[in-house]
Amino acid sequence: MITCYAFDAVPPFAQGLVRDLRVRWALEEAGLPYRIALVGERPGSMSRSEYRRLQPFGQIPAIEDGDFRLFESGAIVHYVAECSPALLPAQPAARARVIQWMYAALNTIELPVQQLAALDLFYSDQPWARDSRPVAEQAVQGRLGELAACLAGREHLADHFSAADVLMTSVLRILRHTGLVAGHPALSAYQQRCEARPAFARALAGQMAAFE
Repeated sequence: MITCYAFDAVPPFAQGLVRDLRVRWALEEAGLPYRIALVGERPGSMSRSEYRRLQPFGQIPAIEDGDFRLFESGAIVHYVAECSPALLPAQPAARARVIQWMYAALNTIELPVQQLAALDLFYSDQPWARDSRPVAEQAVQGRLGELAACLAGREHLADHFSAADVLMTSVLRILRHTGLVAGHPALSAYQQRCEARPAFARALAGQMAAFE
């Protein structure tokens, strides 16, 4: 059984966004059994210092699968997807298209999204952040527009729902404090379609339960 590590507490603005959600969602879609091990200060949780033996940067998530250990959410989702044709097809060209979109989610889209989110959520009281925000938002809007154009007339990034949609939807959720995704109907419908999946609902409920 795979063990997935997750924080036992985070600030309200991060609840439902911590990257173990991506891994939980992929595991739920793949139908693989897993358990959650909590990291933090609460009784019964692994201490953050001890957790760094598994994840040298102290970030969530990491997994253990027997003696095998892995960190970085994208790498873990890819690892899980290798076990499920529902997330990563076997046919080489179809497989490559899914992997292409997995990289796009974590690089082309997430990098500007995270920059904007950091300005809004961590540095909003700083004059330099307010000055930087218009440029950051413009960069995000540009990428969202390009992504929306790619999704026009399509339900998913590849031929069917895949690991790419797990990652891309997770990235779009980072913008929930803004109205940017809603400004692109194709993206908004895509996100809602993916979040309506039962596996996502189970994954989200599992993450939120730890914060109650």
